[in-house]
Formats: sequence, structure tokens, C-alpha cells
Amino acid sequence: MNHAGGARRIGILGGTFDPVHIGHLRGALEVAEMFGLDELRLIPNARPPHRDTPNCSAQDRLAMVRLAVQDLPPLCVDARELERDKPSYTIDTLMSLRAELAADDQLLLVVGWDAFCGLPTWHRWEELLDYCHILVLQRPDAGSEAPQELRDLLAARSVPDPQALSGGSGQIAFVWQTPLEVSATQIRQLLASGKSVRFLVPDAVLAYINAHGLYRASN
Repeated sequence: MNHAGGARRIGILGGTFDPVHIGHLRGALEVAEMFGLDELRLIPNARPPHRDTPNCSAQDRLAMVRLAVQDLPPLCVDARELERDKPSYTIDTLMSLRAELAADDQLLLVVGWDAFCGLPTWHRWEELLDYCHILVLQRPDAGSEAPQELRDLLAARSVPDPQALSGGSGQIAFVWQTPLEVSATQIRQLLASGKSVRFLVPDAVLAYINAHGLYRASN
């Protein structure tokens, strides 16, 4: 997709994807289409600093995400965090991505509202906007309130129209989105109790889960 001046527009969405499900994929696809992204990269976390250790191995989680996005451009997979032997810090990922892009290419970090509210606990969080724009997916029933540090940041860096993000990095925009009510926790619980997760994950992902006996109660 061609943008002004030939600059590319790359979105990134991180997560444990344990397992990847239709909520991840539908939300990602909507963002990719809304912003005309050249790519939206799903980046599986290796050892997320703020979450419990994933239930499945990095190899299995990566395989499932790859199956989920096959034949679904512009969604694709970026495995760089799984190739690092240390916790998955977003700042490191952004720095490595930015080094591969042209200066005027836009890098959009896609986060949910809850994750955004927790931003001040992230490693070197004040530097994130040096490398990307932040696109916050906010749902109508979002109840938590942003801490003061973020309210100050929003006052200085937010733009009212997400389509008006300019330059390669440095701004924050909000996208209102009603997510599908499905979670990886719910899917793992259903599988552990022997119930079906059909239509909650792509068929190819379900086939992989079944073939490898993932998330069963015996695991």
C-alpha cells in the first residue's frame, strides 16, 4: 500500500498468544484495514515481564500464530522476541524494528486500554514514543482511569483524529473498538475441561492444539 512520500506504515501487536484467538485476529484486522497498514506484525512474547509464564512453549505459540495469519495479509508474524534470551521488553523490540525502517516510516504500537494504563510500569516507558506512535484500543466500557503520568503525556502527545498521526513516531491516538468477548484464559479453561473451542480460534489453530494435546488437564 502506497502512502504519502512512499513511507510505509507498520503496526505491531504483542502478546503471549497462549493461544491466539479470534479476538486478537479480528481486532488486528480491523486496525490494519482502518489505517491502511502495509503490515501488522503479531509479536509473540518470550518471557513477558508483567505476566505469568505462558502455558505453552514458545515453539507452540509461534506455530499457532503462524497458522492463524497464513493467507491473511497484511497480518504477519515477527518472532524477534522469541529469539532473545531475556525478558520481552517492548523498548528493545521498538529499537530493533526502527533500525530496520526508514526514518519517515510510521511504526504503530497497538495496545489495549488496560495495557496502556499500566504503561508507567514498563521498562524505559518514557522512551517508547521516540520510536513509535501508540494506538490505544479503547472499548466503550473501559472503567479504569489513566494514572497522572499518562494524563500529562496525553495532554502533550495525543491527537484527536487517529488518521492524523504524522511523522514516524511521537504521538498517541485512540481507536474505539468493541472487542469480541473471548479470552485466552477462557479458551484454556474450556480445553482443560474437555469442551469445544470451535469458532473461538481459527480451525488451523484448533487442529494444531488437538494434534499436540495442548491445554489438556493432564498438562
